[in-house]
Amino acid sequence: MITYLFPGQGAQKTGMGLDIFDRFPKHVKTADKILGYSIKDLCLNASEEKLSQTNYAQPALFVVNALNYIAEIERIGDEPDFLAGHSLGEYNALFAAKAFDFEIGLQLVKKRGELMAQAQNGGMAAVIGLSPERIELILKDNNINTIDIANFNTPEQLVISGKKESIENSKNIFEESGAKMYIVLKVGGAFHSRYMQEAADEFRNFLSGFTFSPLRIPVIANVSALPYKNGEILENLANQIRKPVKWMDSIIYLYNQENMIFKELGDSNILTNMLKKIRPANI
Repeated sequence: MITYLFPGQGAQKTGMGLDIFDRFPKHVKTADKILGYSIKDLCLNASEEKLSQTNYAQPALFVVNALNYIAEIERIGDEPDFLAGHSLGEYNALFAAKAFDFEIGLQLVKKRGELMAQAQNGGMAAVIGLSPERIELILKDNNINTIDIANFNTPEQLVISGKKESIENSKNIFEESGAKMYIVLKVGGAFHSRYMQEAADEFRNFLSGFTFSPLRIPVIANVSALPYKNGEILENLANQIRKPVKWMDSIIYLYNQENMIFKELGDSNILTNMLKKIRPANI
């Protein structure tokens, strides 16, 4: 069996989509109309600084991931057995599973990026070399109650999220507690944490204006690390903004299916590099 994986924010880079845009002019024209600017020009010519801004990064990644998926299906003529996407990438997984079409998917991502970009006074940091249990203990022992674990990426690669001041001031604490690296990320909000509740609520209202189709291919949800059930799309996508990404458990679930192989689509190998760090010893 095969699972297609779609990367999320952080995978963007200037020049992405170079070989794909001209193959799908109708999709590019649709994207330009929805976004109000040239998606091709953004991806190929924008500075890394501009492309890293949430309201630009998310639509750009959705479009590039989606076009790469369409191209892959045209190439092999068959659909995968499972789909999964990291944070923003989950929208590509749902698009591939026919929950919504390209146009609606991009409208959702555009709104999501705008709401998340409005988040203020938050921050995130990647913590390398510590287990989730160790991170929780460090937070507790140092009375840090303004930080949540946002991404469970691999057993020793996690992302924390919270008040900007707390994220910046915790660097020394984590490094003195054994972290191999503590990298403050270039984001303005505390994504996938309790501080995104207002954005999640507003996005839920926005989502209520859409109708979603039954999934044709199983999609693993970030919030549960389990396949979507019928009727869960609205709540899962709203909650995903404020709840942690259970990526490690999602991949373990897929590894536990029979003879699973993975293929990452888009201009990235971030998720591919995580796979070998997650793979259970008995598989």
